[in-house]
Amino acid sequence: MAIFLVISALLLIGADQAVKYWAVHSLQPKGSMDFIHFGKFRIFDLTYLENDGAIFGSMSGQRWFLIGFTSLVIIAGIVAMFFFMKRSKLLSSAIMLFVAGGIGNLIDRVRFGYVVDMFELKLFHFAIFNVADICVTVAFCLLIIYGIFIDPKIEKAKKAEKEAKADE
Repeated sequence: MAIFLVISALLLIGADQAVKYWAVHSLQPKGSMDFIHFGKFRIFDLTYLENDGAIFGSMSGQRWFLIGFTSLVIIAGIVAMFFFMKRSKLLSSAIMLFVAGGIGNLIDRVRFGYVVDMFELKLFHFAIFNVADICVTVAFCLLIIYGIFIDPKIEKAKKAEKEAKADE
């Protein structure tokens, strides 16, 4: 499982950096490109954006704080990913997604001082985001599912096992 998590993280980081490379070299000169439209109904565009803040541009200009904080979260995530590996594959996978997304955006912050974003969801007038952001969002959703549906079952089974041992 550990090898799978490491390889998956490396592949996701590579995909994130490859898409960002394309965005810097091909999308930046154009600014924006139509991507998915149905007639005049716009759903999804590719739009180059340099985000020097965190989510939705918050903490703009706080480069060194964001680098430091992200680094600490990544380190804690790596430790947690291996610590919880035996507890749940879903939990470890979700943490791996957080780590991969964090590293993908951290690379940009260190190299450029900002994060390169390119996916613009026009359907909901949502933020412009990137592959690393998708990893973090999916991880967050998986953690919610884990916390609501899976962890209570694990805890209930552990409690029942302890009670069974105590009755013996």
